[in-house]
This record gives sequence, structure tokens and C-alpha cells, in this order.
Amino acid sequence: MTRTDSRIYLASRSPRRRELLHRIGVQFDLLLFRSAPREDVEVNEVLLPDEAPEAYVVRVACAKATHGARLLSERQLLARPLLSADTTLDLDGEVIGKPEDEDEATAILTRLSGRSHRVLTAVAMIHGTHLEHFLSVSTVHFRDLSKDEIHRYVLSGEPLDKAGAYAIQGYAAIFVAEIHGSHSGIVGLPLCETAQLLRRFGCLV
Repeated sequence: MTRTDSRIYLASRSPRRRELLHRIGVQFDLLLFRSAPREDVEVNEVLLPDEAPEAYVVRVACAKATHGARLLSERQLLARPLLSADTTLDLDGEVIGKPEDEDEATAILTRLSGRSHRVLTAVAMIHGTHLEHFLSVSTVHFRDLSKDEIHRYVLSGEPLDKAGAYAIQGYAAIFVAEIHGSHSGIVGLPLCETAQLLRRFGCLV
């Protein structure tokens, strides 16, 4: 049984990441950035030319961490380690993020049907100027999905705020025939890698 030795900051709006941290007993305070349309310009989530999915997700997670550390200083908040993460899908080398609307969610799920894709989650931790990160890569295989299944799932609303337009911890679990890798990483926070970071920063013993 692990125990936390100190509180951290979590720079994420994701309720799934909060739940996963609670699961391993981590005490944290939220540090929230601005959301669309007035997003923090310091965190550039636009894919750069010729940027590989691995490089993209690591860059965004680390940018969130460094920007969070800057906000802590600007807001004169108590200095503690800060954790951030970013998740994306890789389908044939293409980065698949969150769908903009129901039509895009339908198109993404249609492409994922009957195929394998990779889920990449980068997790980063910073304290002062000390920054470290880990990358979790998992492979997910979907069974064949009918048009009606996809339509009903999209209408449920679940896909609309999820990378890749599905939640493996939700109804979409019935779409998944096989996974190789980290289930928690697919959800959005790889707990094995996160625990390693917490230990390195003295927050988990």
C-alpha cells in the first residue's frame, strides 16, 4: 500500500484524471487554465508540421506543466510539485484529438471500427525548474461497429469531450475487443508512470 507524503497540484480539467489520482491516494489541488475560446496561448495544442504523435503529446504535456509552474509563481501560490498530462490517439500516424461535433465523432468512430489504433498519454511533473515526463503507449483494437451503434453512441454525448471520440471506461468498453498496454493510460492517466514521477519528486513513498 502506497501513501502520499505531500499534496501536489493537478493541471487538468479531466474528472477521469482526478478519479485516478484519488484511487492511489494522492492529495491534490486543482490548477485550472483558461478554456476555449480564451485558452492560454502558452500551451500550443496545434500539431506542428511533421510532428510525430509521440513528440506532440509529450510537448503538450510538458508545456502544460511549465505553464502551470509559471502560474503558481505569478499567483504567489505555495510551491509544490505540479502534475499535468495529455492524451491523443494515433491512427496510421495521424493524431486524432477530441471531435469538434457529432459529425466528426461519427467519422472518427467509423475509422476506428474493426481496426487497431494507439493511445498515447504523456504525463509530466514539475517543481521549480525540475521537469520530468513519461510516455505511455497502448494499442486498442475495436471490433466491427455498425452504423446504428455509432449513431446511438454519438447521440449519448459521451464521445464529444474524449480524445478519439470514445471513453473506454464508459459505454465504449463494449467496442473494445483487445488492449495491449495501460488501461489507466487509455483513460487518461497512466498510474504506473504517474507513481514513478510522484516517487521521484518525493510525493509517494
